[in-house]
Amino acid sequence: MGSAARRIAPRPAVLAAVATLLLGASVLWSWPSAAAPAAPVNAMATHFDGLGAPYGGCGLPQDVLDSPDFVALNVYNTPGDYSFYPRPLPPSQADKIGLWDNGRNCGRFVQVSIGDYCTGVNDGAPGQPFCRNGSWVADGYDGAQLTMVVADSCGDANAWCRDDTGHLDLSTASLNRFVKNGAPVGDMNPAHWNNRRISWSFVPAPAYTGDLKFGFLQGAQRYWTAIAVSHLPDGIHGLEYLDVDGTWRPAQPDSDMGQAFIIGPTATAGTSYAVRVRDAHDALVNGGRVYRFSLPDQCLSGCAAAYTAVGYTTDTGSTTPTTTPSPTTTTTPTSPTTTTSTPPAGAACTATAAVTGTWNGGHQLQITVRNTGTVPAQGWTTAFSFAGTQRVTSSWNAVPTQTGQQVRATNESYNGTLGIGASTTWGAVVTGDAQPLAGMSCTAR
Repeated sequence: MGSAARRIAPRPAVLAAVATLLLGASVLWSWPSAAAPAAPVNAMATHFDGLGAPYGGCGLPQDVLDSPDFVALNVYNTPGDYSFYPRPLPPSQADKIGLWDNGRNCGRFVQVSIGDYCTGVNDGAPGQPFCRNGSWVADGYDGAQLTMVVADSCGDANAWCRDDTGHLDLSTASLNRFVKNGAPVGDMNPAHWNNRRISWSFVPAPAYTGDLKFGFLQGAQRYWTAIAVSHLPDGIHGLEYLDVDGTWRPAQPDSDMGQAFIIGPTATAGTSYAVRVRDAHDALVNGGRVYRFSLPDQCLSGCAAAYTAVGYTTDTGSTTPTTTPSPTTTTTPTSPTTTTSTPPAGAACTATAAVTGTWNGGHQLQITVRNTGTVPAQGWTTAFSFAGTQRVTSSWNAVPTQTGQQVRATNESYNGTLGIGASTTWGAVVTGDAQPLAGMSCTAR
């Protein structure tokens, strides 16, 4: 059976009021983390169909997540107590803080392993035993694993969210993507689910490449600047912004949406910002790298979209800032794209593709581009053809176009220059089954 848990993310109309209230109360993450579980955590799992609208509990829309496989963590640690408590929980109620940790475990990845099946009633009814009138049995699904990102919270008054302190609520679509012996299990849900036992541990972001991503939240504007941080190498425990007086100040979390913060500009009434981020171990990300960006013109009177991605530059210790990306969305041209430039002598590259994730109805590709020439490449273009009706729906680190089955992708401004022997990657989410790609090529310039 599915989860009875239901999470409600703050709605855009009340975000500013919530932020004002919290700023007045000065509810900051200024005390030590209350949730640092030993590994592995042994618990049970339920499932839910998707994040709230427009955001999940971490402050991100579902289509911005780093993975299609996501989980919710328990807000409260109150076994036997199903009362409501305001969020975020203050230091005076630290004993009631669950593994959600007031949002501070948002954006972290967990590796989940499937355990035994319950033959009885396992419905999470308040005050009732788990798996009553039955027993736990091992079967062929035990040991299947999947790595998932923390994107939501479970705070409802049921036994799952209160009595089972290590409980995970898993995305329903992920259940049959758990992998055992190198292949997805395929049919664990619904007939072989019944809210199984699991074990899980926090892990670093798998195969992490690239850099952080930033986006403005719905309603963000000059005097209420709410942003979300994603594509994290190891979660986020805080964000600091450079104030008008040149001082680094801790940003106020937006309620307990752990990847969302309220920041201030670098100049009075300005629209330019500089931030740095601390990870789940309170270390500055990328050695304290400073990310600089501005409020987009379409947000000057308030961002209309749930999430408005923004590009940025970084301070890397030199006088030249490095430009870094915002996510890109594929567009389909009316005619094929052609390359008219002539590559310089000695310029060459190769492209190789790998499937890095699959799910029912889609998959994720990663293309590795390597400079195999005798001179540095100043740009590159990759091309390939799908075997069927697959479509690129989103991408990162390249600008793809698709005509029919053919896909061409050119570098972004920040990753076109490749030294001799250097490589970079770009990725895409694709609808349709993963099949071998035809005609893979790379052109350097």
